[in-house]
Amino acid sequence: QMQLAESGGGSVQAGGSLRLSCVDSGHTYVSYCMGWFRQAPGKAREMVARINIDGSIMYSITYADSVKGRFTISKDNAKSTLYLQMNSLKPEDSGMYYCAADPVSFRCGVSSRYWGQGTQVTVSS
Repeated sequence: QMQLAESGGGSVQAGGSLRLSCVDSGHTYVSYCMGWFRQAPGKAREMVARINIDGSIMYSITYADSVKGRFTISKDNAKSTLYLQMNSLKPEDSGMYYCAADPVSFRCGVSSRYWGQGTQVTVSS
């Protein structure tokens, strides 16, 4: 089992920045994947960024084309926390952001096994 708890959402003007955090707990996985997903009203949930983890090694980081160069995903194993640094935010980045994880590497997608409750991000123009 893995529990995920997101924080860090909020309201910001276009061009601003936010950093989302996701604390994972309750598991003993060594190799797994984690990712950030978002869902806007009336739209399907989409992958924003994902990372594979093998012990202290982070690898095979993937970003959605729409966020490349603006968002950065990272993991602090000592704090059991996944981050999403979001810069140069645009109104189209608004939505509910979810942290997800799967005990199988490369399998983090919309069918990931574990999900957090989500944190709202609103970007105004």
